Amino acid sequence: MWQLHAAFQRVPMLGLCVFTCFVAWSVRADIGQECPTFTDLNFANSLIGTNLKVQLLLYTRRNQNCAENLSERNLTASTYLNVTKQTIIIIHGYRLTGSPPIWIDNITELLLEKEDINVIIVDWNRGATNVNYFKAVDSAKKVVEILKNLIDQMLANGASLDSIYMIGASIGAHIAGFVGKAYNGKIGRITGLDPAGPSFTGNPPSQRLDHTDAQFVDVIHSDIDALGYRKPLGNIDFYPNGGTDQPGCPKTILGGFQYFKCDHQRSVFLYMSSLKPNCNVTAYPCDNYTDYRNGKCMHCEAFQPRPCPVLGYYADKWKSHLIEKKPPVTTAYFDTSDKEPFCMHHYSVDIITWSKNSRRGFINIKITDDAGNTTESKINRIQLCRYDFILLENIEATFRPIPCHDIAV
Repeated sequence: MWQLHAAFQRVPMLGLCVFTCFVAWSVRADIGQECPTFTDLNFANSLIGTNLKVQLLLYTRRNQNCAENLSERNLTASTYLNVTKQTIIIIHGYRLTGSPPIWIDNITELLLEKEDINVIIVDWNRGATNVNYFKAVDSAKKVVEILKNLIDQMLANGASLDSIYMIGASIGAHIAGFVGKAYNGKIGRITGLDPAGPSFTGNPPSQRLDHTDAQFVDVIHSDIDALGYRKPLGNIDFYPNGGTDQPGCPKTILGGFQYFKCDHQRSVFLYMSSLKPNCNVTAYPCDNYTDYRNGKCMHCEAFQPRPCPVLGYYADKWKSHLIEKKPPVTTAYFDTSDKEPFCMHHYSVDIITWSKNSRRGFINIKITDDAGNTTESKINRIQLCRYDFILLENIEATFRPIPCHDIAV
């Protein structure tokens, strides 16, 4: 005999988040000037090697379709930069093929839809494009000085360090960390999207991204067994699917170039999903992925009255809890689906046996909503129980769980 305590299944969320293509005009309609665009190179450039040249491309709600090229040493010439608003600085990583990151326009558009802010794309493709990865790492260190000059100019024109938010992917995450160190960790926030492992793994905090580099540092690790950094680096470190093989990514080299970059790149797409409606990814603080999968960390009662942390753009809502921790570091785990928007509901089950005798067999659990759907359902994040229910062998039974606190003891 068995007693059912709850129900378990991971079911993809309803709804489809559709990426909207960002349309970049090549010419500004108002004054007829050509718009600066992200540097587009190719593998031939990578073979030859490129010397560092940085563009700072500013987008705001006033010039969403045509970037403005900023000078890090003279911002007075800028038409669109408003230093009284939040500024998000986005830094890409290593570029083996030389092409622009496929996500760069999307994330810019999504951020501007979310907030009336300044978005600055740090285009260091000349420097990042090199078949020799270590040359690109050397170029990355030079980008730091350029960004420090930019922020110094912004501060001189009335900006505050609180309003600076840096998002770095791969090597770009460490660049953001180095910039944060230059300001003694007083920058508002840094998000690291699968920070690079090669050349950085094993380095002391002074030589990589660290949780002391900003007032709040959140990190998404999606490729810790290859291109990403395995150990925690931020105030809160998210490990989707344990941080290794991501659902929907090729499992063998037969998947072509995607086999090498899909897991690493997934962190970026997970972050962008957090900018879309109906796609809040809940994560669960836990010491490791095994404990999470075994259901030991599916509740956040230890952190009440605060809810579980959420991934991506709104991760900083959990900052007040982290400040109280010594040191302020947390690892969090969750699972995703294999396609955009990657969101899933999480359910837990606890089967209690009354007999200690071993019997071979299995239990099928099917979750059905009020409309009769068995693959798409929603349930509140509260514990549900039924202690008065017996499952009989080979007989399918239906019941409705009720909140545990409603059960008379």
